[in-house]
Amino acid sequence: MTLTQNAPSVAEKETAPVTAPRALPSVKTVVIAASAYLIAFVFLFPYLVMILTALRPQEELRQATYLPQRFEWSNFTNFWTGGLAQNLGVTLQVAAGSTVLVLLVALPAAYYTARHEFRGRTAFMILVLITQMFQPTAMLVGIYREFFQFGLVDSVWALILVNGGFNLAFAVWILNAYFSSIPRELEEAAFIDGNGRFGALFRVTLPLAMPGVVTALIFTFIAAWNEFVVALTLTTTPANQPLTVALNSFIGQYQVDWQNLFAGSVIATIPVIILFALIERKVVGGLTAGSIK
Repeated sequence: MTLTQNAPSVAEKETAPVTAPRALPSVKTVVIAASAYLIAFVFLFPYLVMILTALRPQEELRQATYLPQRFEWSNFTNFWTGGLAQNLGVTLQVAAGSTVLVLLVALPAAYYTARHEFRGRTAFMILVLITQMFQPTAMLVGIYREFFQFGLVDSVWALILVNGGFNLAFAVWILNAYFSSIPRELEEAAFIDGNGRFGALFRVTLPLAMPGVVTALIFTFIAAWNEFVVALTLTTTPANQPLTVALNSFIGQYQVDWQNLFAGSVIATIPVIILFALIERKVVGGLTAGSIK
């Protein structure tokens, strides 16, 4: 018996896909990619050192080695057993409270200035911008005296009000730019459909302005999370201090508890990284708000 193999027809040969050899990347692409990886490594290297130092035992801190001989995981567990978890909770309260306060005030202010041409509008926006130039450090004496008279020293509310006040100007400006970039015709169409001013705002304008809202949210949250000087001045009880101030207790006059200091710093950095990674795309969209008309 003879086995025959069917040869491909001429039509099949013509329609068969031709795979071109993969071209090598150009020199320019390689240089740009290598530069990007190098820059990323430069920015990530301090965090890598911080993590490795947090995992080092006390006796290996002065050794000139890149990796510890054994990992001391108790440096991280001491964070929770040493009472710093309560300070982390204070930091969350201050950052979340300041963010909510800023959004509640900045949203109506930015929307009104973006949709209404009133006398003194430019002066109002300039005044808001001028407040961004003030530094909390230069106003510590007045801030402390004011909160002392109201009986709010050594309280979470004092930190929420101060952080909210100093981040309000940035939120108003970024939200004003985003509201201005949204066409008025969309709101007018909502009015025709029977919506009022608030209905058009919450159903049409605010969803479209969500990237700008998220940008104001993340920057306010990070600024309140990392604030140190005002918190150090207004809080005296260790239980009421945010994490940035509590970590300062590891720095003594003659000795620094590096491994516990870095372990606490790693834990304090993780929530911000997670939050930024979740909303990174909307943050980029919010930063480009108003760039195109």
